Amino acid sequence: MQKAFNLEPIDGVEQTPLMYQGAADDFRGARQDIALPSVAQGIDFEGEFGVLVDDVPLGCSAEQALGHIKLVLQINDVSLRALAPREMKTGFGFLQAKPSSAFAPVAVTPDELAEAWQDGRVQLPLNIHWNEQWFGHPHGGEMNFSFGQLIAHAAFTRRLGAGTLVGSGTVSNRQRSAGSACIAERRAIEMIEQGAAQTAFMQFGDRVRMEVFDAAGQSVFGAIDQRVVQANG
Repeated sequence: MQKAFNLEPIDGVEQTPLMYQGAADDFRGARQDIALPSVAQGIDFEGEFGVLVDDVPLGCSAEQALGHIKLVLQINDVSLRALAPREMKTGFGFLQAKPSSAFAPVAVTPDELAEAWQDGRVQLPLNIHWNEQWFGHPHGGEMNFSFGQLIAHAAFTRRLGAGTLVGSGTVSNRQRSAGSACIAERRAIEMIEQGAAQTAFMQFGDRVRMEVFDAAGQSVFGAIDQRVVQANG
């Protein structure tokens, strides 16, 4: 994004996670429609992993934080790209640009992932299809910060209550052959390589499907399969 939009580099971005605090009052089901007012808001899907924790004490270290992870989840963290720039400029973080997220139907414990849970990361690809066309299968093992580091960052000045959800951010890989887990990333790559974005954001009637499979080909979390529709009223 920094290269595509010619943005100034963010100091310390390789040492400190970029994190925002989102609302948790209205989550969506795995097959529940994404109802939004207008396609002009730049509707985008974001394939992510997430973890639910028990009580995390203030000042918890990244190593200790891993022991507080109780469940691992798969998320569609919907974004409205046309609304995000103004909210980012305020310095107060997202609100309108981050509508309700959706979750896959199954949450699993880290031990159930077995070898697919290493270094505080989900070591599996997240398969994304948009309108039944392959969009990407980026691997969760390339997270820049582990879930332990993300939890420790959030708990630096506060305790985290049981049930707190911490998301990974969009799953993304250095190798572009892995595709993308959000439209914004593809558009940024197009801007860099072709001089302008070619891919439009989602339209009403579009569908997105996200699913993770283990080494035996079994679905781990079940599928997120959602359609974008116009909100009533």
